[in-house]
Amino acid sequence: MQVPLEVTYREVDKNDFIDDLIRRKAAKLEKACPHLISCRVVVALDQKQQRTGNIYRVHINMLVPPGHTLTADRKGVVAKLHEDLPPLIREAFDAANRQVRELATQQKGKTKLHPEQQTNAFVHRLFTDQDYGFIRTVDGQDIYFHRNSLLNANFDTLELGTGVAYEATEGDEGLQASTVRVIEHKTSHVPPEQAEMQKPLGWKS
Repeated sequence: MQVPLEVTYREVDKNDFIDDLIRRKAAKLEKACPHLISCRVVVALDQKQQRTGNIYRVHINMLVPPGHTLTADRKGVVAKLHEDLPPLIREAFDAANRQVRELATQQKGKTKLHPEQQTNAFVHRLFTDQDYGFIRTVDGQDIYFHRNSLLNANFDTLELGTGVAYEATEGDEGLQASTVRVIEHKTSHVPPEQAEMQKPLGWKS
């Protein structure tokens, strides 16, 4: 993920078991969606009850390029925190997994139907002062592109998360995009501090 996993507890005492479960589930979610930009999880006490147990909510918010926001939400009665909360967390992440898989299937289907018009990658890294960047494909592969490869947009105003269609060739230092066409002018809402990332090994300035 471009943005580190964010876990928030509201009126819930954080414990190592619950926290570890969330992080393991988030790691599996990222495997299912390698180009996941961010994942935010909220575990909250939704309502207090005196007899059967309190009602808790698990809310998952995901950002998937090129600007798709997906949410999964589960709510249920929790009588014993250590016993009843983990199944609620698992149900929420199962729902999140289904959503990202369905979106990936839709995106691949669109790419097969109209490859020249549909988004099949997104802007992942930019080095505007050096005239190049990297796009990331729907299957998680990073591909180098030069500003001269950009056909229908201004390189200096590109934003992380912008959806593109590309054609690639094998260069001396790996796969590189021969053409990049902006399809969806949407941003990934990546914080500015995330934009300056390490260059992948093998690429020269």
